[in-house]
Amino acid sequence: MKTPVPPDTRTELATLLRSRIPLVLIETRDEPRALALLSNLSLKLPGTAYTPVFQWTVTDGLRRVDIDLGGAQKHNADPAEVLKSIRATDKAGIYVLLDFHPFLADPVNVRLLKDICQGYAQTARTIVFISHELSLPRELEHFAARFELAFPDRAERQQIVEKVANEWMQTHSGSRVKTDRTALELLIENLSGLSTSDTERLARQAILDDGALHASDLPALMQAKYELLNRSGVLSFEYDTARFADLGGMARLKDWLKQRRIAFDGSAPHLDAPKGVLLLGVQGCGKSVAARAAAGIYGVPLLRLDFAAIHDKYVGESERNLRETLATADLMSPCVLWIDEIEKGVATGDGDSGTSRRVLGTFLTWLAERDTKVFVVATANDISALPPELIRKGRFDEIFFVDLPEAAVRADIVRIHARKRSVPVSEEQISALAHASEGFSGAEIEQAIVSALYAAHASKAPVSAAHILSEIRSTRPLSRVMAEKIGELRDWAAERTVAAD
Repeated sequence: MKTPVPPDTRTELATLLRSRIPLVLIETRDEPRALALLSNLSLKLPGTAYTPVFQWTVTDGLRRVDIDLGGAQKHNADPAEVLKSIRATDKAGIYVLLDFHPFLADPVNVRLLKDICQGYAQTARTIVFISHELSLPRELEHFAARFELAFPDRAERQQIVEKVANEWMQTHSGSRVKTDRTALELLIENLSGLSTSDTERLARQAILDDGALHASDLPALMQAKYELLNRSGVLSFEYDTARFADLGGMARLKDWLKQRRIAFDGSAPHLDAPKGVLLLGVQGCGKSVAARAAAGIYGVPLLRLDFAAIHDKYVGESERNLRETLATADLMSPCVLWIDEIEKGVATGDGDSGTSRRVLGTFLTWLAERDTKVFVVATANDISALPPELIRKGRFDEIFFVDLPEAAVRADIVRIHARKRSVPVSEEQISALAHASEGFSGAEIEQAIVSALYAAHASKAPVSAAHILSEIRSTRPLSRVMAEKIGELRDWAAERTVAAD
């Protein structure tokens, strides 16, 4: 079965090839799709009646692909030899060179390519490079244009899923795949952003194991899709976030998120989808829980971006890493993208070589131009380290401040972590522990309960509220240890942010 190619993509490439551009670069991992597109083109270049299409690989040499003329020309397998052969011909043609990128560093090949490009006015010889990564030497850049190969659209993805379903039916005595319309629509939607081969592979994974397709298959599908896309390793993926939607605290933030859910899921198309929020606050007060709560409320996967892993010692690589990572988030949409401690990735200073500012520029451009349903939750502890460009109005829909928990929220935190660890406490004891832990963050309250378990084990006694109270009284919370700095943060946030609770 030939790889389907949408008419618009075919027309766009044909127009580019007719534009008298000697070099065309197609950077893609979907090589079969790119080759199918080129092989099926019925193209007339300027001054020609018909344009033949040739394909070259270092293993097989050069062969014609628009019509079958037999095997490849083995004597043209060497990169320099095939370029010399192309340069010597006086016939127009399209020459598709696969995985030629390692040979672009050779000055002989660069010179040969330059000769071919400069002779285009006499003979319309177009060279098309196809590879997963392409970087041209500077002296060739002004001869070249890049063509972005679109991923399979919805109609193509549906064709692929139907093809897999038909295979199941043919191998199982005509039995049809068990599914419902909703599950099928979700499968087709969630296969977006993948190559044709990856789309078919995941469709097989979802259907062929049991001949059925249900909504319960989607988490495994999304995990597999994430693993295919996250080649840089700077994103972590979490699909099961529903349980975080009901956690205590941050009532105002949760109400804000719930009000915008209908715009995010598309049930209110006349409303603009929310872009994201910036969460400032005291360390350990639940900003990470808020990011998970956002994903839980919207019912979508959570992606966590590690900004520290973005930075690379080579000039330009940090920005490239970030662009690829953000592109992955776009392909995983709808999702929530959590950027933890964003100030560590975009903070600029006297010692900065310019990398952080370029990374910031890349991020701000993506924030402004994206049209996918990626809801950004950025968290920060140090407002003084954030550049003004990031926190000005319009970058995020709202800036929330996550303060130290009030008594009622502290009681919820005690109740949650005591229940999680099977610590017997009454409501009266919970109230007393909440009162005793004034000024504690949620993380510090949790740690007090964990420490109480160790203390009880050491004394060979069952753990009780008394052990927790003892640990609370022996702890100096961050709000006291760093009272001045936290006071400054709270003063700054009082008139500039919205309280999360």
